[in-house]
Amino acid sequence: MIELFNCEQGSPEWIACRLGIPTASKFGTILAKGRDGGASKTRREYLFKLLGERVTGEQMYNYQNDHMERGKEMEDEARNYYAFMTDAEPQRVGFMKNFGAGCSPDSLIGNDGMLEIKTKLAHIQCELLVTGVLPSEHIPQLQGQLWIAEREWVDFESYWPKTRPFIKRVYRDEPYIRDLAKAVDVFMNELATMEGVLEDQKMHQLLRASIKAARAEAAV
Repeated sequence: MIELFNCEQGSPEWIACRLGIPTASKFGTILAKGRDGGASKTRREYLFKLLGERVTGEQMYNYQNDHMERGKEMEDEARNYYAFMTDAEPQRVGFMKNFGAGCSPDSLIGNDGMLEIKTKLAHIQCELLVTGVLPSEHIPQLQGQLWIAEREWVDFESYWPKTRPFIKRVYRDEPYIRDLAKAVDVFMNELATMEGVLEDQKMHQLLRASIKAARAEAAV
């Protein structure tokens, strides 16, 4: 069952919605392999960051640089351009949950589509426009969004001022989505197991404290 949250992305409400659950923007990290073919260090780090969120109820540190901040500012420009060129009416959305995971699409398009906006520096944007090839690093997020939102396609838009936007439609890849869903499920089971270990330790500590207090009271 899809849960839709109409909150502003980046707001306290949005942060609360995604706290402690894997999100599509990090699916590439979940799929990443180490040099030995096993799980990568970045996957392990993400696992423990989400565990920390579950234990503390606080958002993990989210690094932002000047380029990221400027990208957020240009998102509306990119969305308006897309709406003009496609005659579509992008619907803003805060966060979507499904299958125990979540995503924050930049817009929903009609009943079947989505829009994902990225900003690229001018030299990278020019390379995209010349090659016309979707960067592979975005595939886990795009297919992950289609999986969670149960939609048929997503338009990937790469944008940078003074250059022509790069827009490419990506359709559902069912074999890829099945493999992705399995990997996310394994990741979530690991997360739940670790959370259970911490809960057992917490209960053990509380029990010891209770016994100690009872003994002290009996000795009085």
